[in-house]
Amino acid sequence: MGGEDPNPKPTRDVQVQPPQPPQKESERNRPQFGKIKRRKVDRKCVSRSWCSLIGSKEFIKTHLEKSTKNTHFTHHRLVLNFFIPRNALKHCSLQSLLNEPVTDALAFGDPNPENSIWAVGCCNGLICILINRRRFLLWNPSTRMSKRLPDIDEKLTRGVLTKFGFGSDDSGDYKVFAVFSVFWITGIHQATGKVYSLKTNSWRRIKDRDGGSFNEGGKFVSGKLHWSRKSGQDLPWDIVSFDLEREVYGVVELPMYQQSRCGPSLGVLDGCLSMLCDYYSTQLDVWLLKEYGVRESWNKVVTVPYHGEPWSGPFSTPICIGPEGEILVAIRSIFLVYYPKDNWFSRARIVNFDKCRATDVYVESLVSLVSDGE
Repeated sequence: MGGEDPNPKPTRDVQVQPPQPPQKESERNRPQFGKIKRRKVDRKCVSRSWCSLIGSKEFIKTHLEKSTKNTHFTHHRLVLNFFIPRNALKHCSLQSLLNEPVTDALAFGDPNPENSIWAVGCCNGLICILINRRRFLLWNPSTRMSKRLPDIDEKLTRGVLTKFGFGSDDSGDYKVFAVFSVFWITGIHQATGKVYSLKTNSWRRIKDRDGGSFNEGGKFVSGKLHWSRKSGQDLPWDIVSFDLEREVYGVVELPMYQQSRCGPSLGVLDGCLSMLCDYYSTQLDVWLLKEYGVRESWNKVVTVPYHGEPWSGPFSTPICIGPEGEILVAIRSIFLVYYPKDNWFSRARIVNFDKCRATDVYVESLVSLVSDGE
């Protein structure tokens, strides 16, 4: 009793595989911006019922809703647009940017270094990318699926891209909006608009009745794209919208506010249209349109004081508002988190990037680029 087993069971040698090094995040989520191919998920080791579940519209919708509503931004990432030495893209974790002292900016990975890449807009985890200011690409970095859009009329691409945006209409169809303008020596310019539909996989020509030139991506809220506009030197600023369902222009009424030397900067916060008013060297006010289409629902959510040199502005649009009311803003390539309860700033440091021109936020999702008709 208590001794060794007189009849020990035979054992076999177990070969232990050395641990594999973890895949670097920079090695994932790389689209092929040159020759675009649809990447299929290997489902050999996954049951059909499981594939059917995660590929169902109900599961994708539920996953997207939960990811979007996560107040700690666990599934949110920041897209960084660069313009030196060329337009390029990087990304980083929004959660890390708010909570960690240092955040690493990662390259998406472009096999053709000569390409000029620009993020037009983000919607439900999809990113619309403009390549060499002529070709468009839709891409889901989470699933690594991408779709190159049909080429636009070559005659149009000889002009200047003056308005553009990406979003979805009320039917769930994802659309890209682009306006190309030709400027004549007389000062008159001719603009032609195009709208791409993922459902039909085609471009449709529209009349560009607005005539304005924005040179930036429209902010997508409530089925519409938005830009701030000043029609004349002595006229006040306003907000012009483009309805992706009806394909018509409209105007969003501004709140009762004191206009500043700088025009209002638009953004999207908590799914609502936001507006930043920068009173240079004094403060900046952040407004939120709580109920779309109702002017009285504009609410000034926070006033951020100027912090002084070298962070003397001008500020870009706010990027996000955290669970404790903290707000992330950018001054050129410097990111600051302001805590209104304590009236305190902290710098959100990003490494491996420089000369950031614009930012956008996307949420990780399983949204497919395959339309119902395909």
